[in-house]
Amino acid sequence: MRVLTINPGSSSLKLALLDEDGTAPHRAEAPIESGAREGERLAAMVADLPRPDAVGLRFVHGGPDFAGPVVVDDAVAERLRGLVDLAPLHQPHSLYALGEVRRALPDVPVVACFDTAFHAGLPDEASTYAIPGEWRERYGLRRYGFHGLSYAYAVRRTAELLPPDAPSEPRTVLCHLGSGASLAAVRGGRPVDTTMGFTPLEGLVMASRAGSVDPGIPLWLIDHGVPPKEVSDALENRSGLTALAGTGDMRELRERAGRGDRAASFALDVYHHRLRACAAAMAASLGGLDVLVFTGGVGEHDPETRRRAAADLAFLGAAVDGEANAAARGDADVTAPGAAVRSSS
Repeated sequence: MRVLTINPGSSSLKLALLDEDGTAPHRAEAPIESGAREGERLAAMVADLPRPDAVGLRFVHGGPDFAGPVVVDDAVAERLRGLVDLAPLHQPHSLYALGEVRRALPDVPVVACFDTAFHAGLPDEASTYAIPGEWRERYGLRRYGFHGLSYAYAVRRTAELLPPDAPSEPRTVLCHLGSGASLAAVRGGRPVDTTMGFTPLEGLVMASRAGSVDPGIPLWLIDHGVPPKEVSDALENRSGLTALAGTGDMRELRERAGRGDRAASFALDVYHHRLRACAAAMAASLGGLDVLVFTGGVGEHDPETRRRAAADLAFLGAAVDGEANAAARGDADVTAPGAAVRSSS
């Protein structure tokens, strides 16, 4: 069976056609756009690939109803449309891709796969918000967590990279660092905690998202006349690194900071301060740390982020090897000799 996977991110659209042996010789990627042009381009990308037997389409949010993959029919598609306000950066792109693929490949089944599914097994104490019970029950308010498809792969791949003498159920903190960013605490392949919550806004400082802020701030702004939609748009699209330095592009920030740009250096300091604190919290939820994993566009491709994050967690035993870290391409062990914590990208 050949499976076409479609990953609509917040900034890019990625396609890969997997052959029966699990390899993906056919790939395509393009920046995310909106409207008819995006639909035309997606249709052209699909047409350029061999015809698949099934399509796997990433959705960021499955809400309370979807805790695993589901074949999409009209009823499922309608329920997915009802989740747009929980993931406004991603869900519309996935829904748009769904419509275009169903038109381009009307006889091919489409399976929706959810980033929230990996975290469905979070312990109650980690997934529950201390808010009135009637709100939790009526609206399904809980910590859902995100980036689960990335985490599921990273957990499997990390197990393959660990040495034979590694713990059988390693206490692992996974750092998915990209335009959107989150951390997950995993023990024995099972989720224990995560930084994103009911929506992808919670947790780390991101490219354009604020991450965790005092909930009193948006309430105060609304009480003082700022329209709720403006507050929501600012927290999603005009905050994070973009608010601090004018861009969420980590490569640009590194280059500017290297030239002495104070705004870029300060933005990176804020970013790493939150990353250090949240990573330590994830380790605390595990009772210690055995493995530190970096993934996502920044986690995979920015050696300085890995170096600084590991240095910030040196008190837990983390350290990366300078040469291995700088040379890492693809999946790699970058642990410093003698370090108590294994580090990989």
